[in-house]
Amino acid sequence: MKKYLIKASYSPNGFKGLSEDGGSKRKLAVEKMLEGLGGKMESFYFAFGEHDVYVISELPDDISAAAIGLKINSSGLASVSTTVLLTPEDIDLASKKSVNYRAPGEK
Repeated sequence: MKKYLIKASYSPNGFKGLSEDGGSKRKLAVEKMLEGLGGKMESFYFAFGEHDVYVISELPDDISAAAIGLKINSSGLASVSTTVLLTPEDIDLASKKSVNYRAPGEK
């Protein structure tokens, strides 16, 4: 399975719901969502700063990751962005791939 970093930011109404439900209940809801798509949660953290939540998860495919973004973003209570995570071994394989590319201005 592929790993993803999901970053979420709550809207004011999302913060209201979080305050009523609590952090543990929110973590369980996200875990259940991931499991329902055949995935699992590796870690879940609330944070200060640009984003309010960081989740590292495993999902079976990019379509599942996209479905999460569509569902959460359409709620209006939070917005998410998702990043595909690569292992050092993935980078080893990528560095050995032949890529036919000409940089702008290169002859």
